[in-house]
Amino acid sequence: MNSSGDARLRGAYAACARLAREHDENFPVASLLLPRAMRPHVAAVYAFARTADDFADEGTRSPEERLRLLDAWAARLHDEDRDDVFLAVHNTIREKRLPISLFEDLLSAFRQDVTVRRYATWADLLDYCRRSANPVGRLVLRIAGHDDLQLDRASDALCTALQLANFWQDLERDWVKGRLYVPRADVDAAGAKESDLDDRRMSPAWRAALAAVAARTRMLFDEGRAVADGVSGRLRWELRLTWLGGVRILDRLERARFDVFHGRPALGPSDAPAILWGALAWPPGRTTQARAKA
Repeated sequence: MNSSGDARLRGAYAACARLAREHDENFPVASLLLPRAMRPHVAAVYAFARTADDFADEGTRSPEERLRLLDAWAARLHDEDRDDVFLAVHNTIREKRLPISLFEDLLSAFRQDVTVRRYATWADLLDYCRRSANPVGRLVLRIAGHDDLQLDRASDALCTALQLANFWQDLERDWVKGRLYVPRADVDAAGAKESDLDDRRMSPAWRAALAAVAARTRMLFDEGRAVADGVSGRLRWELRLTWLGGVRILDRLERARFDVFHGRPALGPSDAPAILWGALAWPPGRTTQARAKA
């Protein structure tokens, strides 16, 4: 690539980094903890996913328009598009030899968000997370140079757990959009009524349903802990902090007895010391249950 092409590519990555900084996320994207060489590539993946997710979920577009935008985004993934996001994404795919299928999985999940408002079973919800969350973790591992089945499995567990914790954290926000991620099987088993959500009432039945799915989420966090133990360097610290932040949100939800109608649990600056200490004192192989008893 000539000097003007190099400058254009640097500008494309810079645009992706700005997009990552401007969006409100639970966890930092392409943070300074990541190795410098990884940050532009992670920002490019984020920009691709964030824009597509906004097509599916933000604004007042009709479902048909959302699907058209996602179809067009998918087509651009296979073209030599000169848009900032795709210029960066295509370069990252080539340079890091990333599987296109992981990007396609993300898009399939975003399409599903447009058409699916309820999940019948836990297995159905996990299949959604397999495509909406897990590809991001695998892409980060590939960007870092890891291609290992055990690491992939641990990453999948962590990414799914983070996605699920976000669902329970955002129950009220999703309900306003007409969407519910708590599986119908768990809702029915607890005897919970959707009319209580309309009334912004966290009934005992809803607390029981959320306690059941939160317990499974905690088990996934325990499985996902191994990904932070299986990498080295700055990425290890990034993953430790991410794991600790996700578990802290789950802890906070449980302490509030899942009443997100009177306060959405979220991380803030006051959480930083405890999370940092947890990363520094990180003992290998310790589960969230063991932490709770300590």
